[in-house]
Amino acid sequence: MNFEGLDPGLAEYAPAMHSALDPVLDAHLNPSLLQNVELDPEGVALEALPVQESVHIMEGVYSELHSVVAEVGVPVSVSHFDLHEEMLWVGSHGGHATSFFGPALERYSSFQVNGNDDIRQIQSLENGILFLTKNNLKYMARGGLIIFDYRLDESEDMHSLLLTDSSTLLIGGLQNHILEIDLNTVQETHKYAVETPGVTIMRQTNRFFFCGHTSGKVSLRDLRTFKVEHEFDAFSGSLSDFDVHGNLLAACGFSSRLTGLACDRFLKVYDLRMMRAITPLQVHVDPAFLRFIPTYTSRLAIISQSGQCQFCEPTGLANPADIFHVNPVGPLLMTFDVSASKQALAFGDSEGCVHLWTDSPEPSFNPYSRETEFALPCLVDSLPPLDWSQDLLPLSLIPVPLTTDTLLSDWPAANSAPAPRRAPPVDAEILRTMKKVGFIGYAPNPRTRLRNQIPYRLKESDSEFDSFSQVTESPIGREEEPHLHMVAKKYRKVTIKYSKLGLEDFDFKHYNKTLFAGLEPHIPNAYCNCMIQVLYFLEPVRCLIQNHLCQKEFCLACELGFLFHMLDLSRGDPCQGSNFLRAFRTIPEASALGLILADSDEASGKGNLARLIQRWNRFILTQLHQDMQELEVPQAYRGAGGSFCSSGDSVIGQLFSCEMENCSLCRCGSETVRASSTLLFTLSYPEDKTGKNYDFAQVLKRSICLEQNTQAWCDNCEKYQPTIQTRNIRHLPDILVINCEVNSLKEADFWRMQAEVAFKTAIKKHGGEVSKNKEFALADWKELGSPEGMLMCPSIEELKNVWLPFSIRMKMTKNKGLDVCNWTDGDEIQWGPAKAEEEHGVCVYDLMATVVHILDSRTGGSLVAHIKVGETYHQRKEGVTHQQWYLFNDFLIEPIDKHEAVQFDMNWKVPAILYYVKRNLNSRYNLNIKNPIEASVLLTEASLARKQRKTHTTFIPLMLNEMPQVGDLVGLDAEFVTLNEEEAELRSDGTKSTIKPSQMSVARITCVRGQGPNEGIPFIDDYISTQEQVVDYLTQYSGIKPGDLDAKISSKHLTTLKSTYLKLRFLIDIGVKFVGHGLQKDFRVINLMVPKDQVLDTVHLFHMPRKRMISLRFLAWYFLDLKIQGETHDSIEDARTALQLYRKYLELSKNGTELESFHKVLKGLYEKGRKMDWKVPEPEGQTSPKNAAVFSPVLAL
Repeated sequence: MNFEGLDPGLAEYAPAMHSALDPVLDAHLNPSLLQNVELDPEGVALEALPVQESVHIMEGVYSELHSVVAEVGVPVSVSHFDLHEEMLWVGSHGGHATSFFGPALERYSSFQVNGNDDIRQIQSLENGILFLTKNNLKYMARGGLIIFDYRLDESEDMHSLLLTDSSTLLIGGLQNHILEIDLNTVQETHKYAVETPGVTIMRQTNRFFFCGHTSGKVSLRDLRTFKVEHEFDAFSGSLSDFDVHGNLLAACGFSSRLTGLACDRFLKVYDLRMMRAITPLQVHVDPAFLRFIPTYTSRLAIISQSGQCQFCEPTGLANPADIFHVNPVGPLLMTFDVSASKQALAFGDSEGCVHLWTDSPEPSFNPYSRETEFALPCLVDSLPPLDWSQDLLPLSLIPVPLTTDTLLSDWPAANSAPAPRRAPPVDAEILRTMKKVGFIGYAPNPRTRLRNQIPYRLKESDSEFDSFSQVTESPIGREEEPHLHMVAKKYRKVTIKYSKLGLEDFDFKHYNKTLFAGLEPHIPNAYCNCMIQVLYFLEPVRCLIQNHLCQKEFCLACELGFLFHMLDLSRGDPCQGSNFLRAFRTIPEASALGLILADSDEASGKGNLARLIQRWNRFILTQLHQDMQELEVPQAYRGAGGSFCSSGDSVIGQLFSCEMENCSLCRCGSETVRASSTLLFTLSYPEDKTGKNYDFAQVLKRSICLEQNTQAWCDNCEKYQPTIQTRNIRHLPDILVINCEVNSLKEADFWRMQAEVAFKTAIKKHGGEVSKNKEFALADWKELGSPEGMLMCPSIEELKNVWLPFSIRMKMTKNKGLDVCNWTDGDEIQWGPAKAEEEHGVCVYDLMATVVHILDSRTGGSLVAHIKVGETYHQRKEGVTHQQWYLFNDFLIEPIDKHEAVQFDMNWKVPAILYYVKRNLNSRYNLNIKNPIEASVLLTEASLARKQRKTHTTFIPLMLNEMPQVGDLVGLDAEFVTLNEEEAELRSDGTKSTIKPSQMSVARITCVRGQGPNEGIPFIDDYISTQEQVVDYLTQYSGIKPGDLDAKISSKHLTTLKSTYLKLRFLIDIGVKFVGHGLQKDFRVINLMVPKDQVLDTVHLFHMPRKRMISLRFLAWYFLDLKIQGETHDSIEDARTALQLYRKYLELSKNGTELESFHKVLKGLYEKGRKMDWKVPEPEGQTSPKNAAVFSPVLAL
């Protein structure tokens, strides 16, 4: 082994600190490394290998700056320059990771990633580092703490990973598929099939994914669909490495020879514009690694495993004079990487050494690196001692780091009980001398205690703080202390905390780690969010509603279909039902039923939410049924309540409707029978105070087949007579909806009593003896859990507070009666499968959802839903087929155990609505969704405004030959008005806290053509009519004036929100790309969910990380030399300007390929903005933008 080129400092490492120097302890150690190396027995700290003072780094020419040992004798498997900090990461064949800080390569951290496999790829993220091994993906902090550990299937053999965006990762290997991993949820979201297995290298540009295969091929795949667009057959043997820059792809590899594989000295170069090979590049080394280093030109660095490195142009000739040599300690170079700044090169060899080559004496690894956090020195010796006997000693003397993780002292609720310190009693002398004026008491200070100081009584022996009963009552009186019940954290009312940026920096992922979409609660009357989720997860209802489209302006079925479409598109981001709730507030029946809550009642929780959601449940089913009838049969009967003329007229009726036979028997013997239909049933509880055991099935049967005595008109007697009213069922529904009607203490006590009886019955059934006390002896618990007692004994916690069955069995008898019983899996074994019994009139219903009312005196209560999410939803969202119960609490979504869905602690969790569905329900209905929105929505339509004339037309509708295609550009801008002002409060420190944001409504939407001969000409310029009161037209920012939205006096092209919404939905569905400024807010207020790849937002294109957002007015002045938004905003002008800015972005960034040069342009933009305080200069004689020819292109056409 030749050590002449190695710094002598390599021999000065301490064997005491690195056991790897002992060949007995490390199997990877090469004994030849220990030859001619003298080790200091006293031990020296391991540091980076210093460069001799005689070494001179010439500017612009790469030379070796430092060498360092990562792990002696263990080959380096991968190296990676950190993209966020000045660090170099190295992984070894032994599964060990080491990081070095700065160009001096000071050791920063070192930890074991995998004990069995080598590290095959490293990727740096903002908060940590990703490590890929054979079948494991591990995300660790830079200090070595594990953030997550994702284990792949043991049959996988992974070799490459690619970070497509900040939260999505592709992993490939020797198998015939590539996995897509969501880093937020740490779940596999997609599995892409690969025709040619063995993907060992992956790259990405703004046009393609590039996959390098072991067979020597390079495939180009679509960024959206991952389908193969083109394929290059580069080498006949195998592929070694490739890289992409601009329009060139260069690859090196092995060719097949008679004696086997041989390293090919010809680099294959391909032109990505014409998709063909150009002249191969012959080099003078055996290429094993290659990278583009585009500093001044598109240079290629070609590295051989023996340490030779050659630079050359990919389209020129290789010069032997451009070869330099790396002196590895081991015989082979194992890895090579280039820093983001192109100033540093890193090489790792087979003996564990890392070599850093740079082109400057003080290189930086990244153009803009953040500061690296170093370990703090130990503070134990400098902390003052604490005397625990001192009551007033502040515990804050010991500093505690700020953390968002759960602390060790944060015990679960099951192991702790709330024991707040009691307030000290008022001094008796104060109470004696107190005088009342109104509700305020005044008394002289007896001065028995120090001013503003009240000592804590920590000892339990202090009797004066034992209970409130010993506190002297004041003449004013004491408010009754509410009975505290521990509401689980996930069931508490969730609120959005608003900042200066609004919702942009609120972490919704903290509350929802699934891919299902939550609903935001801050909109008026959003108490129905849980029921919207229940209807969405009914597959036939979801498909039926999305297939519906009618001409009514305020149709709940249409708006619910639009909301369901947003829930389908969302990948875990919350949605808001603002348009649906807006239509809901316009329905007269909703207001008559008291379903429209005032903001004050909703915030204070004055309304009875349980009764409210049950009335809403009946209302929405009735309304959807009527909307469907009107679409299918225009003359359908619009009845009130729950009865309908013909339930078969709509699919909603087929799903929910139940045909009933109502019989009225007078005491004279006259009997009257009439038929009706109902969409849901209300539980009717027996009048029994003896504690008798009732099955839920018995109470349900009693509620369906209701019998009661009441006064009714008798045609025979010709007067009102006492009659017996009975109700029998003729036909069972597919979805059984039940309102629980637990609206008083009597019904709550009934549920509580039946749950206790069911609990004792279950204990006896499982072999345990029920004791008289609530607590069980230890012997009883052991007996319950023993194998002799029961093979599968449920836990005691699962049996508590349970009365509701997961399944019920219903059967129509021959004499028009109804049999109902609870159904378990064991019953299925006894009676046979439910599908076979359906032929005999037997139906088995499974519990699908429960809506519960959470009683919380601190927040006024809330409504949540437990929903059993089916296989089809998991297949669409997560690519898996299974069923799982989830808790839906507005935007909080969390998987739960199925027993939690039927456990009701009546002290704080009260059942409100139950949904049971027939087994195999989905197989009975057509679940195909056909988009009902057609291209005709973009054609000419009449204006609602009576005074609108053709001379006022500001747009030209699309012609048939102008219909947009996939990928077409559309400039978009929207203007808004304010319906409700924001609610805010001033904190004690003077800062403002937003309690509730202002409620905005879209007032104008403009779309302009993005290409073609009429580019820049609007084809949509709709003013949106509103029936709600506008508190602020925001004329200075929106250009909307009072009267523009009034159909009686407006001269604008006035339309309904639904009409314009359909136009935008069609454009989204067809696949156009929207260009605008601040589109995220626009789409949020319009209530649209647009895929991210269809949004080109100039506010983000011209933005640098951790810098302020720049206004459209300043960008237009800086880049386009345009003065816009002089007095007011105009959406046509803004949309056209955004399009021009996007064209400018493509010009400056060379279609997104020269991002480094564009970064310099952005730096100049920010420097200019800071100098001018981000204000556009106003020259003398500056006129209003209205005087400019904004509409001239439209009028000319």
